[in-house]
Amino acid sequence: MRHDVHLTVNGSHTTLNVESRQLLVFMLREQLGLTGTHVGCDTSNCGACTVLLDGEAVKSCTVLAASLEGSSVRTVEGLAVDGQLSPVQEGFRQCHGLQCGYCTPGMLMAATSLLLDDADPSPHDIREGLEGNLCRCTGYQMIVESVRWAAENGGAGPVATAERGALDPQGTLAS
Repeated sequence: MRHDVHLTVNGSHTTLNVESRQLLVFMLREQLGLTGTHVGCDTSNCGACTVLLDGEAVKSCTVLAASLEGSSVRTVEGLAVDGQLSPVQEGFRQCHGLQCGYCTPGMLMAATSLLLDDADPSPHDIREGLEGNLCRCTGYQMIVESVRWAAENGGAGPVATAERGALDPQGTLAS
């Protein structure tokens, strides 16, 4: 069975026709061409598919696209503003928070969500906040330093902060 779903993706309103069983990660990659959201494990263990759904980090391999009516989704492609990297993206660049890059989009989205919840997390809080995202390359120290850099240089960034601020108490876009 197919469903028309009206939602906002990276600030743009769209209507998509999706299968009942289609996962958000595949909707983003296959229907919208937003391939920054990676498919890592298909079991929700790795976090490579993390996006912001109504301002909260979720693993998009666990969300049915048909359930997204009226929702707002933010992917890694939607963090920068007019070519200007978000503080989290810039932190990963400045502090070398990536190596192969496969986990990076999910890490960026989880770190953005963490900074929306806690503007000044300790290294322990960062490790705890990112524990659902796996990286096989870095050993995490540079990722922690990247998130600390972001916390000290603008936090989650204007797009994510404004989007979460535009949500009503139920987590949907306020009119």
